[in-house]
Amino acid sequence: MTAEKGFRSKGVSAESENLARLFATIAVAAGALAMEIFARPNIEARLKSDRSPVTEADERVEAYLLRELEVALPGVPFLAEESVASGKTLDVNDVFLLIDPIDGTREFLARSSDFTINVALAEKGAPRAGAVYAPAQGRVWFAGALGYEAEAAPGGSLPPAQDWRPLRVRPRPADGLVALISKSHLDAETKSFLSSHQIMRSAPIGSSLKFCLLARGEADVYPRFGPTMEWDTAAGDAVLRAAGGATLDPRGAPLRYGKKDVDYRNGPFIAWADASRRDGNATLP
Repeated sequence: MTAEKGFRSKGVSAESENLARLFATIAVAAGALAMEIFARPNIEARLKSDRSPVTEADERVEAYLLRELEVALPGVPFLAEESVASGKTLDVNDVFLLIDPIDGTREFLARSSDFTINVALAEKGAPRAGAVYAPAQGRVWFAGALGYEAEAAPGGSLPPAQDWRPLRVRPRPADGLVALISKSHLDAETKSFLSSHQIMRSAPIGSSLKFCLLARGEADVYPRFGPTMEWDTAAGDAVLRAAGGATLDPRGAPLRYGKKDVDYRNGPFIAWADASRRDGNATLP
């Protein structure tokens, strides 16, 4: 793995493609750790203070990602899910990394392939580069200014650029929208959104895969009203934005990152494939 030499906060945008490739490479390598534990007959888990589960995979993958990122991007501050859960003080600036080692831990425990490894970099409130890797599916999505999808085995290498597939959202279909919803967090607000919009079909999908399926043109909208953290969304949001989509807050503004005043929690949001043609002007029910 080649370190991104000369990284400086002022040059992040110009280096976004290299950062995306770096993040994808590290995430694919970390996939071997996740799959080693995923293959065990029994996966042990404990509950964190917020009652969400954590496994050895969460901790080992995060430790690996942090080591590799410190070598590649020394001194860049980070928000990482398990580090925060263990009480690490958060201190980020205009440029920082966001790491979710296993997004979809419940899916991981249920032996579903809908879990992902997520790495992103935010600059001035926006995700500038990100990678989402689904090790049980052998697929990686990554984006800087442009977004790509590739096949990569856990612990393997990112394929050469000629094997990457460009990502692009699809136009809004005339016969109604396909909505992606959380497998684990179907709430009343989501049901209201589905009933009040032109939804032809909805599909439950785990983890940040929902952003990636929007980006590759398989669906049209992902509404989320329950609580999420910035590291849950940053990598997938980067991929979706690069493919032409948008993740919007209740005011219709792009989701922002670095919200220290609310402990880096996201509010409700709607991720749209074709954001320019969303249902009227409303983003929320």
